[in-house]
Amino acid sequence: MSAKAISEQTGKEFLYKYICTSAAVQNRFRYATVTAETDWDHLTQEHPWLLTERLVVKPDQLIKRRGKLGLVGINLDLQGVKEWLKAHFMRETTVGKAKGVLKTFLVEQFVQHTQEEEFYVCIYATREGDHVLFHHEGGVDVGDVDDKAQRLMVPVGDKLSEDQVTEKLLTQVSDNRKEVLASFIVGLFNLYEDLYFTYLEINPLVVTEDGVYVLDMAAKIDATADYICKAKWGDVQFPPPFGREAYPEEAYIADLDAKSGASLKLTLLNPLGRIWTMVAGGGASVVYSDTICDLGGVDELANYGEYSGAPSEQQTYDYAKTILSLMTREKHTQGKVLIIGGSIANFTNVAATFKGIVRAIKDYQGPLKEHEVTIFVRRGGPNYQEGLRVMGEVGKTTGIPIHVFGTETHMTAIVGMALGHRPIPNQPPTDAHTANFLLNASSNSAKTPSATRTASFSEPRTSNDVTPPKKCKAGLPADTLHSILWPLKNVVTGDWKEAQASSGCSGAKATTLFRKQTKAIVWGMQTRAVQGMMDFDYVCSRDEPSVAAMVYPFTGDHKQKFYWGHKEILLPVYKNMADAMKKHPEVDVLISFASLRSAFDSTMEVMQYPQIHTITIIAEGIPEAQTRKMIKMADEKGVTIIGPATVGGIKPGCFKIGNTGGMLDNILASKLYRPGSVAYVSRSGGMSNELNNIISRFTDGVYEGVAIGGDRYPGTTFMDHVLRYQDTPDVHMIVMLGEIGGTEEYKICQGIGEGRITKPVVCWCIGTCATMFTSEVQFGHAGACANQASEAAVAKNQALRDAGAYVPKSFDELGDLIKTVYDELVASGTIIPAQEVPPPTVPMDYSWARELGLIRKPASFMTSICDERGQELIYAGMPITEVFKEEMGLGGVLGLLWFQRRLPRYACQFIEMCLMVTADHGPAVSGAHNTIVCARAGKDLISSLTSGLLTIGDRFGGALDAAAKQFSKAFDSGMLPMEFVNKMKKDGKLIMGIGHRVKSINNPDMRVQILMDFVKQNFPSTPLLDYALDVEKITTSKKPNLILNVDGFIGVAFVDLFRTCGGFTRDEADEFVEIGALNGIFVLGRSMGFIGHYLDQKRLKQGLYRHPWDDISYVLPEHMSM
Repeated sequence: MSAKAISEQTGKEFLYKYICTSAAVQNRFRYATVTAETDWDHLTQEHPWLLTERLVVKPDQLIKRRGKLGLVGINLDLQGVKEWLKAHFMRETTVGKAKGVLKTFLVEQFVQHTQEEEFYVCIYATREGDHVLFHHEGGVDVGDVDDKAQRLMVPVGDKLSEDQVTEKLLTQVSDNRKEVLASFIVGLFNLYEDLYFTYLEINPLVVTEDGVYVLDMAAKIDATADYICKAKWGDVQFPPPFGREAYPEEAYIADLDAKSGASLKLTLLNPLGRIWTMVAGGGASVVYSDTICDLGGVDELANYGEYSGAPSEQQTYDYAKTILSLMTREKHTQGKVLIIGGSIANFTNVAATFKGIVRAIKDYQGPLKEHEVTIFVRRGGPNYQEGLRVMGEVGKTTGIPIHVFGTETHMTAIVGMALGHRPIPNQPPTDAHTANFLLNASSNSAKTPSATRTASFSEPRTSNDVTPPKKCKAGLPADTLHSILWPLKNVVTGDWKEAQASSGCSGAKATTLFRKQTKAIVWGMQTRAVQGMMDFDYVCSRDEPSVAAMVYPFTGDHKQKFYWGHKEILLPVYKNMADAMKKHPEVDVLISFASLRSAFDSTMEVMQYPQIHTITIIAEGIPEAQTRKMIKMADEKGVTIIGPATVGGIKPGCFKIGNTGGMLDNILASKLYRPGSVAYVSRSGGMSNELNNIISRFTDGVYEGVAIGGDRYPGTTFMDHVLRYQDTPDVHMIVMLGEIGGTEEYKICQGIGEGRITKPVVCWCIGTCATMFTSEVQFGHAGACANQASEAAVAKNQALRDAGAYVPKSFDELGDLIKTVYDELVASGTIIPAQEVPPPTVPMDYSWARELGLIRKPASFMTSICDERGQELIYAGMPITEVFKEEMGLGGVLGLLWFQRRLPRYACQFIEMCLMVTADHGPAVSGAHNTIVCARAGKDLISSLTSGLLTIGDRFGGALDAAAKQFSKAFDSGMLPMEFVNKMKKDGKLIMGIGHRVKSINNPDMRVQILMDFVKQNFPSTPLLDYALDVEKITTSKKPNLILNVDGFIGVAFVDLFRTCGGFTRDEADEFVEIGALNGIFVLGRSMGFIGHYLDQKRLKQGLYRHPWDDISYVLPEHMSM
């Protein structure tokens, strides 16, 4: 959601901190918040004025008209405030339909003033600009300010001046107050803009000789602007609407949502209710809530929420377990139902999200059965068949009743089943599997649609055929209808040409946005979306791909590989927009996948290029002020914007925007590869795909469909597209899916009433449930919130019905009504269905075919130690969180990754000790020497480290493996230590691990001594070490420095560890020695030392090393020196 209400205290804090005006703003920061936790002694220390001033006290919980409700205590001392609070604190109060408990109060300094000193001021945003309302009378009895107030509209991008305020708003204000008020209102407007307010009301605003007092204030800010305003806003707390408690689970989901690129929403309506929902999609979630309420379930509806935008398996699991936890806390006498619904996804992998839900169901299977929960599932989209299969399987294995349905079932049919209004089919029909569409082996599958076919799948009656004007079904003449609906507050009225002129549109926008030759540039590295567009192009028999190039500022210019049917092609990717535009003058469409932070700048840049006529902005969460600026420039330039917060649109047979329409199975199932006769416009992207499905089932298919986006100010409106469809000869029928919030749907009413729209229009506005809720609910789309009665979905549906549009009784009946209207058009001869022609086949991508389980292929690599594919990194079967929880340390991690098992604590400690003692042995050894020389030659860390590591071998550091092998072989063969020494001498071989240049039996190596003490104390037994020590006694008797060195000790001790710790078989122990695991200990340990030498040389800024002449013996052949 974008516009969110803030508390009065927060609003005043912003105003007092940041307003810039010559008017003297009094009582700055003279407010104190009182809650159940308030310590009055501490409060009076922090605000000493509470002890001396007369006070006002009122609840600060987003309650309107507190004065009229008797919820303001005026002109009290501190004791009076306390007594007033005793009577009101924690008291249940009814405000409108909402019942809530008073628990947060604001105490302020009382301002003595007269009625003549009270004023009213309000600023609010609309599509065209910001409206400033002012009335010279303020206070409790101000009445209907919309009718009374002076009004000034500041167009988007313009500034407000004091002269304008004085001339337009202050006409009934005495001269001595005009200057102060003008300065304050301008300062207030600048504050409103700078801090991204969307609504700011002060009533009353008191102006006395001392200055300006802000008494009561209500405000909303654009929460999406947090990344811009964070420094000034701080951490804003958004209180829930009065009548609804703030639950910790809601905060938890909100936190998940903030950390995710997906959308996760949860609002608890009635935690004791029996009907729970878990719906995918912002639009679909509203439709399901509507249907539940239509079928009488409003009192039992427990929650509203949605998940969308391709959440990961883990995110879906976290969301699902929150819902299941809430619904299994209190039992219901009738049991409970969980509706897991959704429209047909465009790009979300349904199977992946369902896996998260399945995990949660398994975790809660006990409580779910105890609470007698029945689950109903309906979903479509990429890989939905696998998702439904998995969901059905978990029902069988857990014993929980789970009824599963796909796209063959109407989206909301499961609600009727869940509430007992319709029977549950025993064996629902199933649509063909994805593979059946994409891997079609029929003889006709390779045929290509004829290039000579008409633009529309249904043949028009005549080339100039236009449906005659349809009379209003209510029997109202146009002028009567106009008088009923207009003027509506804040809605543009009048003739369409006047309306377009008043909007400042100087550039003519195209009626046809997409043709079969349309070329686009895609902003962003969205390879999956681009491939989807190319597959759609191919199946539509386009001659060339619709994507000409991509723009991605974060890489250099390069080529990206894609498939065109069976063939691989290269698509240019440019670093900047200018190069792309210059090299591709044929492009007139831009599809922007820019993030919400960069979408504004990149879109404004694109509109500087006159070749671009259409821009689609996918990003959700762009601040409304930025969106309005983009709309203004687009109107000036004649550019059509689709979005923001949209999946895009589709014109079957011509062009597809990004992920619209889903994957090829849905494209083919919904017959989107060729044009039909029905055009639609929707706000929701997910619901647009559902419309594709509904229209394809009940008519000859879609001609064009656009999802304008869920934000409050979409780049284009319903009317923009309906008028395009009206003026398109091949469109014979229009479908519009509106929603709660805004007043754009009334323009459709006006268009029908005035005869501007003559083609049949089937309409439905979702969000009818909102009027049944006792408190305000913000639905999934930012714009889905009614700020006045006319914005309610129920009111809009009735207005459309009265205007003459075809409006069903509910969304459940939408498909039937579309079929009825279509059949009438066919019967009248307006639409003549054409013969179906199969599309060409498109090969399925290997990765997707594998995910669907259609193919198998030997893996190029095998691994058994680590898995990074899931939500959490796994080491040899142990999640990384468990590794840290168990405090396994580096030795434990090495045991998992090297030996694939959890080692005993002493073994982990021994490994860490070995790494410590082998970390370094001074700069003189060959490895360190090489590292130092390399570092001083100016090489980087990796090169220098590698130089040192390359010296490790039998002569330096590589004796661990060799010592382990030699001693093990001798010990296992039964040789006595003396026999072993004699044999090695006879064979002329060195005993690996024996001998040291410096250390001797008289000057022992303390590293060996440290390890020896630990091993003897902690290992169960040390037979091989004891054998090696016996060998050492023999060798040192001959020469004192022939000791068991650190390499030899670690080698034999590791063999003892493998053989005696109980974690390895004898064969496994021998195998690890054989494959070189022990040398890895030296390599890993000594790498620390080599890196230390590298850093040391760099820190000391040592120059290039040259070996001194006097340390080199030059021995040349004698004949060369003569």
